[in-house]
Amino acid sequence: MNLKKFLEDDRAVSPVIGVILMVAITVILAAVIGTFVLGMGDDLQNNQPTASFDFNFNAGNSGSVTISHAGGDPVDGTSDSVTITTSGGDNDLNNEPVDWNAEISAGSSKTVSISGGTWNGETVAVNWESADGSSSATLGSQTAPTP
Repeated sequence: MNLKKFLEDDRAVSPVIGVILMVAITVILAAVIGTFVLGMGDDLQNNQPTASFDFNFNAGNSGSVTISHAGGDPVDGTSDSVTITTSGGDNDLNNEPVDWNAEISAGSSKTVSISGGTWNGETVAVNWESADGSSSATLGSQTAPTP
């Protein structure tokens, strides 16, 4: 066997380098795609629920509003934070937001009262915050009638 001729023979170098480059490109693409897919999975878990709410302001001096889940995604008020707040106008919910600690699905309702007795243009809102506090949204709001 002629060792010198064996060392000078470079015919197989090009295909070997091509295979190594193809394997490297495949590994890099798999890593990039895997990172992208896993990153999207985390974002999907933090999406806010899509729900609609009806607000029925009670007439007279009761100063109450009944808020009903009219449809859409159920909202888990036991693990996520769901609060009812007022802003604007003359009255508020006794100076504090009202927690809605229940599984809120279509047909669920909650009645809350304001401190002043009658509605005068307040905006009532249903607010949602994820359990880990990373995202929040106003799921529904409506302005109360003025006398």
